[in-house]
Amino acid sequence: MKKGFLLVLMGALCFSFANAQVDEKTAADEALKTKVKSAEVDSAKYWKFTGVCGLNVAQTALFNWAAGGNNNVMGFIFANLTLSYKKDKWTWDTNLDTELGEMFSNDYKKGYRWRKANDKINLTTKVGFQMHPQWYLTLLGSFRSQYAPGWDYKKVDDGIWNEETGLVEDVEGNPVDRTLISKWLSPSYTDLALGVEYRPNDIFTIGVYPVAGRMTTCTDESLRPNYGLPMRDDGTYKPVALNMGLRINGGINYTLVKNLKIISTITLFTPYTARIHDKEHGQKFGNFDVDWDVAITYNFLKVFSVSLMTSLKYYDQVMIARKDWDGTRNHPGHPTARVQFKEVVGLGIGYSF
Repeated sequence: MKKGFLLVLMGALCFSFANAQVDEKTAADEALKTKVKSAEVDSAKYWKFTGVCGLNVAQTALFNWAAGGNNNVMGFIFANLTLSYKKDKWTWDTNLDTELGEMFSNDYKKGYRWRKANDKINLTTKVGFQMHPQWYLTLLGSFRSQYAPGWDYKKVDDGIWNEETGLVEDVEGNPVDRTLISKWLSPSYTDLALGVEYRPNDIFTIGVYPVAGRMTTCTDESLRPNYGLPMRDDGTYKPVALNMGLRINGGINYTLVKNLKIISTITLFTPYTARIHDKEHGQKFGNFDVDWDVAITYNFLKVFSVSLMTSLKYYDQVMIARKDWDGTRNHPGHPTARVQFKEVVGLGIGYSF
């Protein structure tokens, strides 16, 4: 009887102990889950992801249109995305501004009906340390280039299509072709800069970088004279140019009203000294290279968007032939540095966040 009682007692004790162990393990698991969840929430609050992206399409159809023009269809994809991290006195911001588009027209000559309409890669990343509530010591890196080859079609458009040979010819019967003017890494601009940035709020920033290096590359040898690459003693051009200079940049990321977003960035760069190979004609301090991009988007009915995007550029060493307003080149003289401007209005599918 006593043995039976002892066995029952020992069984009860073992059951209670096992139960306690299970309860402790469950409590520990719940505490761990709560801790992990809390850590995830804390980590997420340091990150912020904003931007706009979309697909725009435009079509033009003309019939007996006295003013002239081309029947065409154009489509392009675009994205302007910003990923930001902020914790204690440290910040890290990365922005990608990119677009790529094509245009098709039956009015163009055979073999040249598909043409590039938009092409841009602007990638910037910067790490900042807060020295004052609105002032940050900042290390910045940026890269600018394009995805696909760009062409000048003047000779083709001025030429005559020969049905027998399947070629475009000039008035003398010589075959003519489009002219390459840009492609991947031809040119590209890579900056590394150290300076001070002023951030009064989450909308506006401006930075001054007195220590800034710029690497200009052009992998295609035929394009190097157009983009100011250094010349060797034998008359050929180097594929890379390095400059130290001053960089100034500013940015706006603002939601004016619900679904209306304005994003704008401007970058100025000027070298401290002209390139050694060309002290007389090289870019001098105070002659700024300019990149100014603006994107205004409005979303409606959740998935549709209207967008206005502009790009203004001026590069002191990029040589461009002068054009009339109708696109022809009737002016004599050598190519020179000129203001470049592009404007695109689109309607399509878009998302803003």
